[in-house]
Amino acid sequence: MEWTHVFAFNAALLAAMAAPGPALLFALRQSISGGFAKGFSTGMGLAFAATFWTAAALLGLEVVFILFPSTYLVMKFVGAAYLIRVAYVLWRDAKSPISESITSHGRAFRDGLLVNLSNPKSVLFSASVLVVIFPSGLVIWEKAAIVLNHLMVEMLVYTLFAALLSSAPARHGYLAMKPAIDRVSSLLLGALGLRLLLAK
Repeated sequence: MEWTHVFAFNAALLAAMAAPGPALLFALRQSISGGFAKGFSTGMGLAFAATFWTAAALLGLEVVFILFPSTYLVMKFVGAAYLIRVAYVLWRDAKSPISESITSHGRAFRDGLLVNLSNPKSVLFSASVLVVIFPSGLVIWEKAAIVLNHLMVEMLVYTLFAALLSSAPARHGYLAMKPAIDRVSSLLLGALGLRLLLAK
């Protein structure tokens, strides 16, 4: 494994993180609505879950999904149901004012963790990226380095994301348009949940 492999992996990772999806959408909404602490904690949950899927891919979990399709189907249905539930709660509470008691860091971390764990297709994506970028025959310390690198990139990106979106102008803009923003977020998350549910 050379530095060029890590560079290519990080470029692919940043591109994947920038693509509109449940993680990006959820991090955006949490950071704007709850401030830096909530956005940061959510981002750390998202980061650890995404890193888990990379570690799982390096350990060959995609083979389990291929050999035992029912395992993949169960995880897919549970994940889709969770995303649809998040979408429903957002829609239901769109007109409710933001509670002054900010969600605990632990709960924000858990919510971020569950959003990224809700998509078992991530392990298949990670496996395909890893196979394309890295040479075969990686030893255990190289795999550990890839996982640690992934975690550090995700943590850095979500920390910067939370800092940027939790600014006063962003929060004031969100509060002024909360019902519309929450319902658009709800529709997008619900659509992503349905897409996961119906995808082969």
